[in-house]
Amino acid sequence: MFPGESSRAMCLQVLLPYLMAGLGMVTAGMVLDRVQHWDVFKDITEMFILVPVLVGLKGNLEMTLASRLSTAANTGQMDEPGQQWKMVCSNLALIQVQATVMGFLAAVVSVGLGMLTRGRADLVQAAVLCASSVTTAFIAALCLGLGMVAVIIGSRKVGINPDNVATPIAASLGDLITLSLLAGLGSLLFHHREMSYLPPVVCVFFLALIPVWILIARRCPPISEVLRSGWQPVIVAMSISSVGGLILDKTVSDPNFEGMAVFTPVINGVGGNLVAIQASRISTYLHYWSVPGTLPLKMEANWPNPCVTFCSSGVNSKSARVLVILVVPGHLLFLYSVQLLQGGHTALTPAFVVCYLCAALLQVVILLYVANLMVPWMWRRRMDPDNFSIPYLTALGDLLGTGFLALSFKLILMASSAGTGV
Repeated sequence: MFPGESSRAMCLQVLLPYLMAGLGMVTAGMVLDRVQHWDVFKDITEMFILVPVLVGLKGNLEMTLASRLSTAANTGQMDEPGQQWKMVCSNLALIQVQATVMGFLAAVVSVGLGMLTRGRADLVQAAVLCASSVTTAFIAALCLGLGMVAVIIGSRKVGINPDNVATPIAASLGDLITLSLLAGLGSLLFHHREMSYLPPVVCVFFLALIPVWILIARRCPPISEVLRSGWQPVIVAMSISSVGGLILDKTVSDPNFEGMAVFTPVINGVGGNLVAIQASRISTYLHYWSVPGTLPLKMEANWPNPCVTFCSSGVNSKSARVLVILVVPGHLLFLYSVQLLQGGHTALTPAFVVCYLCAALLQVVILLYVANLMVPWMWRRRMDPDNFSIPYLTALGDLLGTGFLALSFKLILMASSAGTGV
């Protein structure tokens, strides 16, 4: 089933969810471009540090959930209704625990980074930031988790490989839902900041639910193991995304980087989306053909250098080529959509388009190569890639995307200053 899938079949299955995801990210970029001028974002600029972290949390949790359930579905672990119900409930409870804890930690990290760079901290603003972050993470995780379950079960029923569609669909609404919730809830709490008891009460309420979700998650032994050992990748990924958030915070208010707000969710989301598909497919391949601790013979024979990753005849190499091919036409469509919606305040000159596409292509190529190294490496060490690889990869995608995008703006500014007519 899985190894016999042709490049054409994969491309057709991935294409529509990929385009839907990209257009969802364009909409998210337009939302960020608009809300950056709201009072809450102007007064609590740490919100910009929080944006990539919370959006990345969607990748760390929902895409990991999608990968885990896709593997379970493809290997027959969800064929019986009772087993399926237990797997679904335990997984949803797990991501509620992770979302609540990580939403709180993300706010603490954002406050800390803001204090280091500005030399000050406001307790009222910090409380608003924490309450906004925890509530956003909780509601977004619940909505997207339920959506992922429906997509994966539906995909199996209609004969589509869930690995190809689950993660793009998670991304299609994930960024938009997360950013909209963060902006709306943050603005609401900011405008009622004179009610100083409200943000702490909100935080305590969601944190108090954690024991309930833990009891539900522990009903399934594999999920109970993730509950104990699955925190390191999510925390490290949050730290990596925070650096990307710091870059966004420093550039979004600079007139020379006008347009960062609208393009950041797009380039980050597309990169994370494509590498999550590849990681999920490699993980399913390993679960299907091997046991933890040993690689299939074909993987043992080839150290994944760039040629093996992109130019060999293996099934994972074919999928990598398909995903690279999708980058440029997809981003051209997304850039046109941004221009059509008149977002970003940046003229789409040929120089900008070329720099942007080079940044996006380089980001995805690096991510796919790292995925081809990381997933087998984790498998050999008996670490389930479904739980460990995607958080690192999506966080790296956020950092590379934001960094390369800022570098593109800087290169165009330097060329313009040098009088090259750009």
